[in-house]
Amino acid sequence: MTAASSLDLLEIARSIALEAGALIKKRRAEGVTVAATKSSPQDVVTFADRESEDFIRGRLAELRPDDGFFGEESDATSGTSGITWVVDPIDGTVNYLYDIPQYAVSIAAVRVPAVGGSTDASTWTALAGCVVNPVTGEVFTATAGGGSFLGTRRLQVNTDVALAQALVGTGFSYTADLRVKQGRVITGLVGSIRDIRRAGSAALDLCFVAAGRLDAYFERGLSPWDHAAGALIAREAGAWVGGFEGAAESTIMTIAAGPSLAGELVPLVHGLHREAGLPL
Repeated sequence: MTAASSLDLLEIARSIALEAGALIKKRRAEGVTVAATKSSPQDVVTFADRESEDFIRGRLAELRPDDGFFGEESDATSGTSGITWVVDPIDGTVNYLYDIPQYAVSIAAVRVPAVGGSTDASTWTALAGCVVNPVTGEVFTATAGGGSFLGTRRLQVNTDVALAQALVGTGFSYTADLRVKQGRVITGLVGSIRDIRRAGSAALDLCFVAAGRLDAYFERGLSPWDHAAGALIAREAGAWVGGFEGAAESTIMTIAAGPSLAGELVPLVHGLHREAGLPL
């Protein structure tokens, strides 16, 4: 297979995400059924999650048969091309279940090391990403070095935002005891910022930072498919994206904000997590 440019990979991600978005929107209108639970009774999987991932995986296999695949609902495969597709077929499944119009299809193409690393996000280089909200019709895209966009509009994070004026998005664990500790973090934070938002889709929250709808976002417990596309979109809009103490975004912590705001927010959130007894 001939090498593809980041723009080629983006066009594939965009076209398939739009198709998958139309599919899950149709299934939502027909009625949603829970197929299983995962980490807790609150962590649900719908039949539409599985159908969407099967559809995306099949389309990618047709178009890019030598690439790897890493999705939320099925086994990972490594491929031989050095490219892996990181897929969340419905990010915001609980919103989807309740018909709250804040869910998305997220697809990213990443370059992986020649040996191993296909499921280790710290080894990736993100090349292209697309996040589609099928209810609003919004399509967020980015390529490495090419900027990020909402449709055709180039995105730019809010800059020079004081901590006290920052609107900050977050999310919570599906595990009750962890949510209690995360609540302590929010209690310690909310008096230092403008306000908190909890919308229920990490991929869209990261895109909202890119679009200036949030000044910052942080969340513990994200999986790679939650942030692969959104983190690239936020970075390409000028955001600092990472974890604690110089680490990359990970399950431990993912934070996105304008660089000056990140300089204040990251150590504050880190200290609050330590005080709440959350592993760092």
